[in-house]
Amino acid sequence: MGALDILVNNAGITRDAMLHKMSEAQWDAVLAVNLSGPFRLGQAAARHMMVRKRGRIVNIASLAWLGNVGQSNYAAAKAGLIGMTRTWALELGRHGITVNAVAPGFIETPMTQAVPSAVHEKFLRKIPMQRVGQPEDVARMVAFLASDDAAYVTGQCIAVDGGLGTGIGGLF
Repeated sequence: MGALDILVNNAGITRDAMLHKMSEAQWDAVLAVNLSGPFRLGQAAARHMMVRKRGRIVNIASLAWLGNVGQSNYAAAKAGLIGMTRTWALELGRHGITVNAVAPGFIETPMTQAVPSAVHEKFLRKIPMQRVGQPEDVARMVAFLASDDAAYVTGQCIAVDGGLGTGIGGLF
């Protein structure tokens, strides 16, 4: 099927619970999909890209890496993904491979459609752009990072969040 040029690690699940109520199964499931999955795919892709001396890896993190109530597992996995992104950028840059992360904020997806309307409104009030993000907002950033226009961008985590995580009054 040709060469492997771009890997976008976009799988993600949530199994939310407060710390004192979170089961080991909830913890393990989220870490397996959101952190171990990207590790395995990144490792496999890097081997192919290193041979060709080129490639792009884009990991989809989340603004929740900063912390979010009821999401110890999710926040930990996404923070870990950002750490892996930065480490891979250091390791793979000399092979012509860029590695970056995109941290979406509140984006209109099936995952956020399940959020209660009161919480949805709370987030909306905190977003400086005063709108919920669309999948296309994230897709455009991923496309940029996967393109030759981003050939000198690596090791970065770029928030696509309408400003939600900005400033003291941001996420919290």
